[in-house]
Amino acid sequence: MNIKPIKNQQDYELAMVTIEKLWDAPPGSAEADELDILATLVESYEKQQFKIEAPDPVAAIKFRMEQQGLSDADLVPLLGQRSRVSEVLNKKRKLSISMIRNLHHQLKIPLESLISDYHLAK
Repeated sequence: MNIKPIKNQQDYELAMVTIEKLWDAPPGSAEADELDILATLVESYEKQQFKIEAPDPVAAIKFRMEQQGLSDADLVPLLGQRSRVSEVLNKKRKLSISMIRNLHHQLKIPLESLISDYHLAK
């Protein structure tokens, strides 16, 4: 077992090739241990190099609406009157604390996605 840190793209690609070769290693074997260590190193490298930014709150709401097959009208109980829903979804109004709470509790949208700052449309 010759494992070293993944510092660049070449190291990453080599680790991925090695993981592929070790993928079916029997549990408890030295190869399975090597696979586990490499997978941990790859995961760490990917988190550093391939960061995925969280969506802005409106994008998170629209994504959840799409997932659950919701319409704008379905948000009225959570955000207020229909015009307010439209203003929020078109980024003409920011979310209030009560709106954030409602969206989090009712639609299970993570708070981290709802509290991030975003620019209003002009």
